[in-house]
Amino acid sequence: MREDGTVPGEQPLDDAVAAESGAEPDRGGLGSATPDRIMRRGFGLLGRGIREQKLLFTISAVGSVLFGAMTVADAWVLGWATDNVIRPSFAAGEVTTGALWVAVLLFISVALLRALGVIARRLIGGIVYYRLVATYRRKVTRKYLVLPMSWHHRHPTGQLLSNANADVEAAWAVFMPLPMAVGVIAMLAAALVAMLEADVVLTLVGLVVFPALFGINVFYQRWLSPKAARAQALRGDLSAVAHESFDGAMVVKSLGREADETERFARATDELRDANIEVGRIRSIFDPLLEALPNLGVLLVIILGVGRVASGAAEPGDVVQVAYLFTVVAFPVRAIGWVLGELPRSVVGWDRVESVLSSQGQMPYGDRELSGQGPARLELRDVAYRFDDADRDVLSGFDLDVPAGSVTALVGSTGSGKSTVTTLLSRLVDPTHGRVLLDGVDLRDLTHAAVADAVAVVPQGTFLFDDTVRENVALGTDVDDEAVWAALRTVQADAFVARLPKGLDTQLGERGTTLSGGQRQRLALARALVRRPRLLVMDDATSAVDPEVEQRILRAFAERTRGAGGTGPTVLVVAYRKATIALADDVVLLESGRIVERGTHTELTERSERYRDLVDAYDQAREARS
Repeated sequence: MREDGTVPGEQPLDDAVAAESGAEPDRGGLGSATPDRIMRRGFGLLGRGIREQKLLFTISAVGSVLFGAMTVADAWVLGWATDNVIRPSFAAGEVTTGALWVAVLLFISVALLRALGVIARRLIGGIVYYRLVATYRRKVTRKYLVLPMSWHHRHPTGQLLSNANADVEAAWAVFMPLPMAVGVIAMLAAALVAMLEADVVLTLVGLVVFPALFGINVFYQRWLSPKAARAQALRGDLSAVAHESFDGAMVVKSLGREADETERFARATDELRDANIEVGRIRSIFDPLLEALPNLGVLLVIILGVGRVASGAAEPGDVVQVAYLFTVVAFPVRAIGWVLGELPRSVVGWDRVESVLSSQGQMPYGDRELSGQGPARLELRDVAYRFDDADRDVLSGFDLDVPAGSVTALVGSTGSGKSTVTTLLSRLVDPTHGRVLLDGVDLRDLTHAAVADAVAVVPQGTFLFDDTVRENVALGTDVDDEAVWAALRTVQADAFVARLPKGLDTQLGERGTTLSGGQRQRLALARALVRRPRLLVMDDATSAVDPEVEQRILRAFAERTRGAGGTGPTVLVVAYRKATIALADDVVLLESGRIVERGTHTELTERSERYRDLVDAYDQAREARS
């Protein structure tokens, strides 16, 4: 949820610009668009999908046309068999074997061809749908990866999951009935020709039903469209609420807020339920009517046909053929209705997908690589940063030099800008002014791989995957077990990992819930170290670790980095504990996004009252909690 109360990702394409600026999108997903405009956009979406899957869609459409043609041929064979097999058999009192075999062969041939058409229509049509869904799921998730963190901060995770899953499926769901609709249009044309050839009068009488059927169908879609669109938008809302509830399960349980979360989820569920019931209510009114009208047409044709056969104006086979064709052409009209009924939902889904794909703010990278090995030198020059829509800078006039191979501690009260500095160093965000340099090279000039290889950030929140210890530490890096154990030893995690049931092969469970907070943080540190970064940034990454263990970890870092020929990374740590800060070569005190004091822990303790008050307050607060 944004600060202004809106839920991003629900806007149509026309509102994408407004959404990026923070304006509230329309909850229904279609804004003030008219049904005609929705249909035009829906047909544009159909054209896009067909162009992307031309060959497979053509095959499925040909299969559907074959199915339609064979359905009409079935009616012709039925009429022919009535006049040439059934009537002569009744008249002669015996069955003509030759004619019977011809009829059987005709029925079998038509049935086989129709089955082939069904297979091509359903199988290939399904492949078209699933390929489009897979393609756009990949496009959406790849877009997530290139969009900057500032964009992700404005969009709830549940909504992003809905965009990549339910909305992509909704956007292309119309392609499931589409091949059938294309084929039955051909069936409709062929059936009309066959009926006119059989009996013009009966055909014209029966066709009176179809204008009414089309009129009702159009009215049905106009009434249903906004209701279906709103229901699709509410699915995204429900997904966002569910994700927050599940993600914050520990907070909810520890604070005893289960009833409140249940009520919040129930409200979203009830709203979606009511929207779906409204859609179902409309369908319950029109579906029986749309099914009944063609049957009334068939009944009218039979009544009039009996009179025409009695008067000699028509043959019984013609009446049977026309009546049968009316029963089969009623289905094509319904299939076309399915496509028209699915279009509004597809437009909503596409708008929500397109709002991601058209989002701006991709972070460009340069083409430079870093030279050299070992710890890197870090410089921040006149850096300023402001969050979107904020009225003041979080950092302003920020200058900092961190020598290669040093351990520097950032200290400051809440909101002083410490975490913002850590996000700038890993290029999760870029400064609004100034430069961040690594070995004299602006991070914006480096390739994405160069930044990822040189800088490792261990944030406040530790995230472990539902995988083994080995995979959580290596995380796709091509390293052997020896390197993994070396990283674990450095962060004092080797002992507890060795005690796990399967060691490195132990499955940790979702978010590493089988481990304590301190153990999870040490694995996150090992994950950063195993990549051999040149700059290691720790944002309160040892807050859950025992103070004595934390000091051993930082002492190990310092031993690896200090002095000539150091192989460890330069370390920048957001620290709170006095004993930990004392291990740093340099301590930087931040206040309101600026550096106000700098020196060693001893120097600052002697000369800065605000520094003493701050670090003493941290220790007192920790003692009070314990």
